[in-house]
Amino acid sequence: MIDWSLARRVARRVSGPIAPTVRLPGDLQAMAVDAERRVVAYTKLTPSGPLPPPEPVDRRQWADINLAGMRRILDPVADRFQPKAGPLTRPLRSLGGAVLAAEIGGLTGLLSQRVLGQFDLVLLDPDGPTRLLFLAPNLRESAEKLDVDAEQLVAWVAFHEVTHAVQFTSVPWLRGHLAGMLTELLDSSEVDVDWKAVAKIPSREDVDALVRMVREEGLIMVLAGPERKDLMDRLQATMAVVEGHAEHVMDAVGRDALPDLDRLRAALDRRRANKTGPWKLLEKLLGLEMKLKQYEVGKTFCDRVVEVAGVERLHTVFTGPESLPTWAELQDPDAWLERTRALPPAA
Repeated sequence: MIDWSLARRVARRVSGPIAPTVRLPGDLQAMAVDAERRVVAYTKLTPSGPLPPPEPVDRRQWADINLAGMRRILDPVADRFQPKAGPLTRPLRSLGGAVLAAEIGGLTGLLSQRVLGQFDLVLLDPDGPTRLLFLAPNLRESAEKLDVDAEQLVAWVAFHEVTHAVQFTSVPWLRGHLAGMLTELLDSSEVDVDWKAVAKIPSREDVDALVRMVREEGLIMVLAGPERKDLMDRLQATMAVVEGHAEHVMDAVGRDALPDLDRLRAALDRRRANKTGPWKLLEKLLGLEMKLKQYEVGKTFCDRVVEVAGVERLHTVFTGPESLPTWAELQDPDAWLERTRALPPAA
């Protein structure tokens, strides 16, 4: 139903004009190798195989890669979002596919201007390849805007993304656990559209109620529905551990490797916090404010556990799904430490 060729055209237009090839400073492959060595030494997590090689990409390439991943997730859901048989079936289906494609393409194009790096994997394809992506133009522009050393910024981002690669290649249950929750969320999403009401003009009360829900909960929670809040909480908590752990590790291993670490951290925190206009709206619509909270809450949790009980104790989170903190425990690390006291560290 989704017109993915239209989504690609929109994403490319929004991501900006084709720019000359941007070269990143330093040796990216050497940075990735060094990052893996440092991350493994710190975390004691051992990858089961080689990590994907680092790839510098531009915004359009990044958008294409992410649209391909989203297609595998969204197509099964979109198939349920269509009118039943009738004289208007085909035009309504085409209209719906075009609207969804324009929204997906526009949001992907906007995000392509913002992301610095990404460990790319399709959760619903357990045997699919993974990629280690670095958005060259964004890294260059960010280094200039933040007034930080470009090579150190690239190396620091490499610590974060390589940590994700180490997590998912060292913890055999993690990818399947996240995929299971995502599949459950998608399978339980009932899309029941009253197509007779499509042409009706919504009342002011309808619009106000929808806007209020999106402002308070984000579009993701609105679409998921309140009955799936527990599942969303578990999914958010797991992602907070994954992201917060990477944030903690990038600072921990960067302490010995990067002279400007404190300046880099302060600059990145400012970059995340100081967004206005379309970026603030985008965060609200997609629930990305929760994504930013994941970084903050997850990192604070990891920092506290290491401070109180040490690095080895932190990696108990990777023993199994039962060792993951709940959202409440993320905000109360001492409660998680007490509950998991008898669990062994990750193998």
